[in-house]
Order: sequence, then C-alpha cells, then structure tokens
Amino acid sequence: MLVIHHPDQALHDPDQVFRTGRFIDQPDRAERYRIFLDTVRQDRHEIVEAPLNRAGAVTEIHDPDYVAFLRTVHARWTENPGYGPVVIPNVHPTHRMHRKPTELLGELGWYSNSTSCPITAGTWPAIFAAAQVAVHGAERLASAAAPVYAMCRPPGHHAYPDLMTGVCYLNNAAIAAHQLTRRFGKVAIIDIDVHHCNGTQFIFWERPDVLVCSIHIDPRLSAPYYAGHADETGEGAGAGLTFNQPLPWATPDPVWIDAIDAAIGRVRGFAPGALLVSLGFDAGEHDPVATFRITDAGFAEAGRRLAALALPTLLVQEGGYLSPSLGGYLRSFLRAFEHRPI
Repeated sequence: MLVIHHPDQALHDPDQVFRTGRFIDQPDRAERYRIFLDTVRQDRHEIVEAPLNRAGAVTEIHDPDYVAFLRTVHARWTENPGYGPVVIPNVHPTHRMHRKPTELLGELGWYSNSTSCPITAGTWPAIFAAAQVAVHGAERLASAAAPVYAMCRPPGHHAYPDLMTGVCYLNNAAIAAHQLTRRFGKVAIIDIDVHHCNGTQFIFWERPDVLVCSIHIDPRLSAPYYAGHADETGEGAGAGLTFNQPLPWATPDPVWIDAIDAAIGRVRGFAPGALLVSLGFDAGEHDPVATFRITDAGFAEAGRRLAALALPTLLVQEGGYLSPSLGGYLRSFLRAFEHRPI
C-alpha cells in the first residue's frame, strides 16, 4: 500500500494536558508517528513524503481567520513574559456568547472549547503537515485509485471549521474528503475511531455528496459528549446522510463488526465513487483510553470487510494512543485490507 507521511508531524509533542483538574500525560505524543512509520517500514509498504504545497485546500474547509490564528498564536503568546511555556486557554464562550474578541486569551478561548489542544512552537508545522498528508493522499488516490494510507498525526476528526478540540486542530479527513468529491463525485466516510467524529459530522451535515458513518462510544458516557447520537442524521440536502452508531463501554469485536457491517450497508446504498476511512485504533483492548475491547483480530476483520467494498479507498489516521499494541493494530488492519497474512 502507498503510505503518505511528513516528518514535521512529529514537531508537535506536548508531554502533558490539563484534564480532570490536573495535568496528566498527553496521550497524543509524537512517538505515535514514529511507531506508525516503523510499522509500515517493517512491512515494506511504499512510503512517500507529502509536499507542503496545498495550503489552499485547508481553507476550503476551515475558516481563514482560524487558520491564521493557528499559524500565529504561539508567536503572539511568547510575546507575553508572564505566560507559561504552552498555549492553553482558560476561558471559553458558551452558546450565549456570540462575539469574537481580539485580545489573545479571549480569541484563544473562542477557537477552542477545551484544554485538550495545547499549542507549542511545533504545533502549526505539525498540523499543517498532517493536513497536507491527507491532501496528497487524496491526490494520489484520485490519480491511481489504488488504496492509500494517509498517516496523519495529530488527528483531526473532532476539529470544526473554526474550532480546535479533542487533540484535533485541522480536520484532515474532511479536507481530504472534500478533495475527493472533485474526482469521484460522492464520497463515503466510515469513522471507526472510538470517539465520535463531531467535527466531520458538522462539516458535511448539509451536503448531499458526502455520507458520514461513525461507530463510537455513546456520547452520554464519554467525549466528545455533545454530538454523536443516533437521531442525528443530517439536514437539508444532507438529510439522512449522517449515520451514527453509539455503542456501550467495553464493546467487543462481534458487536463492533456488526456496526461496521451496518455502515457498509449504508455505503452500498449511497453508491459513492470513493471511500474514506477515518482509521482510529483507540477502540483497541490495550489502548490507554480503555473504552472498547477490540482485538487485533477485530481490526483485521474490519480491514477485510472495508476492503470488500472494492472502492477506491483513502485511509486517514485518527486516534490510537501509546501502548505496546499500537503498531500491531495498524499491521493487522493493513495486512487484512490487502489480503496479506497477519
């Protein structure tokens, strides 16, 4: 399989994040990128470095002012000698507040709904590189129609057009899917990350050309909390083109695979020209988020069934955090997708 990456993706590497009233170890470390890269090298996939030349593709999905903010916020932050070493918001607007301020702390809160998106000097080049990996993956898929793995990190599926959240800053999958619609017309997204793709859902909520299917932990129980219910199905021209399957804690392989089959059924009915898989491994039984109980065999079976759709397919990496099993989850999925021995 063709694998797209860029070394700048490792430049974002904050070691802590503020949650549950304290600083805890950040689950999205740069080591994830190195584990994924080592895994695909060991399995002798073709590996290509993405060019960083499609900035315009980002603002086709994201608000230009938001993108400019992400690009410049760390420099603005460091101009304040009393501020800490990492950019973290301490105020956030609610649905009752509708005007964006220009002062740094207020603007930071406007563009972030949590403390889970710390920003360092390396954040912008890393998230821009991840978005360019997704864009180049879409370009290569469009030209060859052979499966492509966009090894994106940091992940992106929680990011809204003008909001960072859930360790996501730019929505790599949405950026890529939009590009794919130009070549393939209709595009289907199946998101198997353990968390709901709230940003992706929002972006395509009223679009008739993108089907969004998500299999995830019930949002009443876990992040992102405020989206991902089964009765959220799209509006306007996108009515019926959002398909959410919230599942309970400790969901095992058989239930998860049944949900994937249900999503595949929706994809067949939609008859898209291409498939994008938001590929999360945080559903794994050994993942530190400890939410679902999906095994290596489960990820392999998911790979086999998604490949059986026989559509031009772009795999976009989302979650899956540091554990001794992380590389194995990726290997199991990719080998099964390509019908190779596991």
